[in-house]
Amino acid sequence: MAAGGPLLPDSVLFEIFLYLDHADVLAVGLVCRQWRAVARDEFLWKELFYRYYRVSRDVPRHPAAVSWYDEFQRLYDTIPCIEVQALKEHNDQVLHLSFSHSGCLFASCSKDCTVKIWSNELDISLQHSSNMRPYNWSYTQFSQFNSDDSLLLVSGVFVGPHNSSSGEIAVISMENFTLLSRVRNKPYDVFGCWLNETNLISGNLHRIGRITSCSVLWLNNAFQGIESENVNVVKRLFKIQNLNASTIRTVMVADCSRDSEEEESKPKQTPEQAVQELPDDGGVPAEDELQQFFDDIMGGCVRPAMTEAELENKVAELFIRNRTKPPEVNLLSTDSNSKTKYLIFTTGCLTYSPHQIGIKRILPHQMTTAGPVLGEERRSDEFFDSLDHVIDIHGHIIGMGLSPDHRYLYVNSRAWPRDCVISDPMQPPPIAEEIDLHVFDLKTMKEVKRALRAHRAYTPNEECFFIFLDVSRDFVASGAEDRHGYIWDRHYNICLAKLQHDNVVNSVAFSPVEQELLLTASDDTTIKVWRSPRTVRIQQARKPRPRKLLFSWLMNQKS
Repeated sequence: MAAGGPLLPDSVLFEIFLYLDHADVLAVGLVCRQWRAVARDEFLWKELFYRYYRVSRDVPRHPAAVSWYDEFQRLYDTIPCIEVQALKEHNDQVLHLSFSHSGCLFASCSKDCTVKIWSNELDISLQHSSNMRPYNWSYTQFSQFNSDDSLLLVSGVFVGPHNSSSGEIAVISMENFTLLSRVRNKPYDVFGCWLNETNLISGNLHRIGRITSCSVLWLNNAFQGIESENVNVVKRLFKIQNLNASTIRTVMVADCSRDSEEEESKPKQTPEQAVQELPDDGGVPAEDELQQFFDDIMGGCVRPAMTEAELENKVAELFIRNRTKPPEVNLLSTDSNSKTKYLIFTTGCLTYSPHQIGIKRILPHQMTTAGPVLGEERRSDEFFDSLDHVIDIHGHIIGMGLSPDHRYLYVNSRAWPRDCVISDPMQPPPIAEEIDLHVFDLKTMKEVKRALRAHRAYTPNEECFFIFLDVSRDFVASGAEDRHGYIWDRHYNICLAKLQHDNVVNSVAFSPVEQELLLTASDDTTIKVWRSPRTVRIQQARKPRPRKLLFSWLMNQKS
């Protein structure tokens, strides 16, 4: 293989490459006498790629790739898998990470009840820390910058009277780090999110029965603490009934008007396809059916006997059929020029475990706190809003993330056993240790790729917590309870790297302007900074030489 050595047949060279590490393949090529010919041999590198990465041969080359050799090099050289810094300023579990849209800052939330703002430079440094304990918070759990990076939404767990736990959202100015407003958020795992630059979404939960409730989603003005009394600072967006002890959680907004690289290659979805129809039992009015149901109960005609929970759920289902505002089908446009946005959240209809994704369109006139408030535009018999679409995961959802163009929704879940039957909403099925990462196209509402699997979780169903994932242009990353973060390639659906921590990895975050930079946050109280081999090599080359040492060496040589 040396520069002056004998030529090897391509088939032999190919077999040798298969037994080398990725870096060795590239290094050997640099000194190989046959390298120029090999680098041009697309068949050789295609075979090497498929066999080395174990990619199915029906997966085409990445559309942006120039050659198979370039793809082989990309998947080695641009993965953020080298630890370059460990940030240890938190003194308890680090739960969440979020970048500003410019990539200049990022925020971290922790069980130590602080939200910390970091400056993203070559050596990352702490810029500001806010302690939320004076506001009766137990810990901070989530943060998000608004679209112009002027405000930071921070979500946390609020300790109320008699040690009752609820949620609260704080809005912090990035100009001087002052607290602008606080919004109650119930349950706390709604998290909250920005709808636009100045308005954020929060939740509230109202109990109707023992296992029946309704979730109200509110639009809040970020400056409500300083606005005039004559200006609306809050407006009810939606009111949705929950069955079987489930609640709405993990609210996020997808902007459907963003440009998508694959927009023209996918079939358009009609408005009718996007609507999840409410159940129809043969056209019998719900009021009549409800009355008949009560008559049957009083007459002893309901067999077998229903439990209290089953009875409550049946009544709630019948009630919702005639007390729900129908979708405005004629307004459910998927035109890319539309200002329509999706409200996406976890929900359920069988058990309190979040096992479904609810999708509701937010129309342009709903994106401001101005106008009617508290549902004044409704008819008196329309108590609840319907969902436009529901995706059933058939398992416990533990994380969600959007692609940068908001076209694809990535979902972490732990599957239920196949063909399981849920008879008690308070006793959900056992969940798998393997975490499945599903991908859904929000233009077609269909799952578009096989589930990615490499990471694990061990917490039982009744204690399952959220593991935050993130998506960049080419990669998707997720934490896991097996003390690792993971990185996959979005195009080839292969796991590319495992990132080591000393405890559970709760959150990951790609820089929005540099996907070769990744952050991971862990229960081991640290935030780790990972960069790609290419970036590390460039940074090392830019480091100035120690001039004094060089001068001393030259003087010694002369003497």
